[in-house]
Amino acid sequence: MRRSSRRRAKNNAQTPVEIPAYFRRTAPVYDILSEDKIARIEAAAEDILSNTGVAVRHLPSLELLREAGLEIDGEQVRFPRGFCRKLIQDNAPSEFIQHARNPAKSVRIGGDSLVLAPVYGPPFVAAEDIERRYGTLEDFHNFVKLAYMSPEMHHSGGTICEPTDIPVSKRHLDMIYAHMRYSDKPFMGAVTAGERATDTMEMCDILFGKDFVDSHCVTMGLINTNSPLVLDETMLDAAHVYAARGQATAITPFMIAGASSPVTVAGSVALSLAETLAGMAIVQLVKPGAPVIFGYMMLGMSMRTGSPIRFDETWKSLLIAGQVARRLGVPFRCGGSSSSSKILDAQAGWEGALYMMFSMLAGVNFMIHATGTLESGLVANFDKFVLDCDALGAAARMMTEVTVTDDDLALDAVDTVGPGGNFLDSAHTMARYKTVFYEPNVSNNDSFEQWTAAGAENAAQRANKHMRQLLADYQAPTLDASVDEALQAYIQKRKAELPDSFA
Repeated sequence: MRRSSRRRAKNNAQTPVEIPAYFRRTAPVYDILSEDKIARIEAAAEDILSNTGVAVRHLPSLELLREAGLEIDGEQVRFPRGFCRKLIQDNAPSEFIQHARNPAKSVRIGGDSLVLAPVYGPPFVAAEDIERRYGTLEDFHNFVKLAYMSPEMHHSGGTICEPTDIPVSKRHLDMIYAHMRYSDKPFMGAVTAGERATDTMEMCDILFGKDFVDSHCVTMGLINTNSPLVLDETMLDAAHVYAARGQATAITPFMIAGASSPVTVAGSVALSLAETLAGMAIVQLVKPGAPVIFGYMMLGMSMRTGSPIRFDETWKSLLIAGQVARRLGVPFRCGGSSSSSKILDAQAGWEGALYMMFSMLAGVNFMIHATGTLESGLVANFDKFVLDCDALGAAARMMTEVTVTDDDLALDAVDTVGPGGNFLDSAHTMARYKTVFYEPNVSNNDSFEQWTAAGAENAAQRANKHMRQLLADYQAPTLDASVDEALQAYIQKRKAELPDSFA
């Protein structure tokens, strides 16, 4: 028992590793397909765009496409081979900075960067001490605070959970304000209507200053296509708002193999690429040079029940999509730590871990759903949020290179210790012991006896305790009082103008 106490005291005395505003990848990514196979997928996407075409259900986008000389039949648009690719490669940046209100927390998206963002969009929440229920604004606030308190999270995210106690027509205002008030990390804007994207931009003008917003990316919108092959009015309205102001959009088809895409990996990737190319091309027509992210979201489907699944070979498609995005020359969004499991169990652990690692190997630059997702995106779990942060911190260190300097090879240390010696108190070890190994917050590596004596808590129980402690320790970042007043006045004005609606 005394040994366990001494061990904990030693761990508590260690200097924590400083985690940067975003990770830089130095380890290589994994190219799963040969050049000729990737070229065939790209050619298939061009066939889809030129032969089948895409339904663009948005008059301003149709007008831009018509002005660009494209063939349009009603809402059906056929893109000449290479049109979208050239437009994107000629204009879209290969990487960009999303600025945070705290400049030290701004992130670079693209290239060798890896930016981690929380779960996005679940209507339900759960935890060890919260029975699965609909999310509230208080839950949303707590998730924003956890993301702010977790150094592994580089981004505050967007709709971390749906605050269902606030009318649909007004909740975007409370969510954007929460990101601005309770965190100083970058955040995502509203996309469920063009006017809600406009509200986001108006609030960004208040927070950052309009002149700064006009020349810097300060937010982004997650723009989902309506697969297969439909770009709808709601999403394109929001995309136009963000692109016109030079803000980023992550164009992301939501593919479910066997439902909204072919069941085969190659077919799903080809269809997704076609939709993404079309969406990114429209953004470049709105404003050449507006940042775009190649988004990829793929689920399998149980042919027995029809339920979405995350544990089959569709994971291969992440690696293929990463190759395609690199060849296109734009930042890449995929993956996360999501699971189909209903509770925080072994299935949630292995599915989330593999999904996360395949995403990292794919070269992901912006990872939404990096923490907290259960039930294939239906539930945001508070305890899984902090467990996933531990896993992400460890995995991100795996994505850095192995250096082989004279100091790393440690020949002097080996010679000094000699046969039968011990490196524990060697000068080489003592100079590095505080930071050489990753220190997770929740994992337990005590002996069985020590673990039992301390209460025999399982991972979910330890995670819940750590999560509650983070929230208890939370202190809001400083926000200028006049800015805060202006934001609240804008919200009150808009809420007075908007009808209450829960549909």
